[in-house]
Amino acid sequence: MKIALDPYMFRALPLDDMVRTVAELGYEYIELSPREDFMPFFLHPRADDDRIAVLKKSLRAHGVQLSSVLPLYKWSSPDETERQAAVRYWKRMIEITADLGCTLMNSEFNGRPEHAAESEAAFWRSLEELLPLFEREGIALNLEAHPDDFCEENTPAVDLVRAINKPWVNYLYCAPHTFHLSGPAQTGADIASMMRYAGNKLRHVHIADSFNHKGSSGLRYILNPPGTLARIHQHLDIGQGEVDWDVFFTTLRELNFDGVATACVFAWEERARESSAFMHDRITRELAA
Repeated sequence: MKIALDPYMFRALPLDDMVRTVAELGYEYIELSPREDFMPFFLHPRADDDRIAVLKKSLRAHGVQLSSVLPLYKWSSPDETERQAAVRYWKRMIEITADLGCTLMNSEFNGRPEHAAESEAAFWRSLEELLPLFEREGIALNLEAHPDDFCEENTPAVDLVRAINKPWVNYLYCAPHTFHLSGPAQTGADIASMMRYAGNKLRHVHIADSFNHKGSSGLRYILNPPGTLARIHQHLDIGQGEVDWDVFFTTLRELNFDGVATACVFAWEERARESSAFMHDRITRELAA
């Protein structure tokens, strides 16, 4: 199993400083997430050969490896022009990931929940173009459901991943999305059942805490105007929210989880080092044995 850090809270650091910081915090793996100078959100990658070489040199120098690369593109957009642009960005990022020697990428379904059928159709069109490239480069793909994507809940997301019918395309369970993954009808979240439903397709987890936005009769958060469809969740340190961590880690152990576990706290940039060190210690104690 690989315990990785999503270094998003360190994205303002130059690449070498970012890698060095991750190493100093005790992590052996980085899950490379969007940063403006390398792989921006929803835009064409900025990394050229020189910048790729800088990152590779830094990884070697500090004894850190890439567990995975996490791009976010609008590959499920019902707007065909937007979808085609996203596919071009994906193609370049697959090429960069191969150049980095990394064999795993993960991402979100994207698309729009109010246009779920059109978004899913766009998703399949994109996969038709991209799956052969993943296969040719020997890069696996893990997919997660995300609040406000066309696929937001655990069961349909797992089913969709299975429908792709590739052994190297698997599922990512994102703990801070737990209360969205369970669907609006449930006031809580049965983490164990959701993970067990994924079964052998569960190859990646994102670890951060979140509050149950459905708690207190839906008044844990008060959003205006009333009835807004906005989604809300946090990426907090373990113990600062309401995710049931005893169940989460116990279930992973019962499933003999042996994939990637990524610490992905985003809430505490003012104490990023302390937060990341805490997460490394807790995850290691829970899962390394």
